Amino acid sequence: MTESVSLTVTGMKCGGCEANVTAKLQAVDGVLSVNASSQNKEISVEFDAEKTSLDVIADAIIDAGFTVETS
Repeated sequence: MTESVSLTVTGMKCGGCEANVTAKLQAVDGVLSVNASSQNKEISVEFDAEKTSLDVIADAIIDAGFTVETS
């Protein structure tokens, strides 16, 4: 089952940051696509919910050195 999520992420300041977090997320089994925007402080991720979860995605963003904001 494919799901999409948009997360508010702080700490991204440039295209290098976007590339870093995108690479980290693309390495997660089940992640299908990633769109990171440092300008909007947002990452959109499409993923296979049978292979990965939102918690794993958030952990990968944190491992890349950024903060995921939760409401």
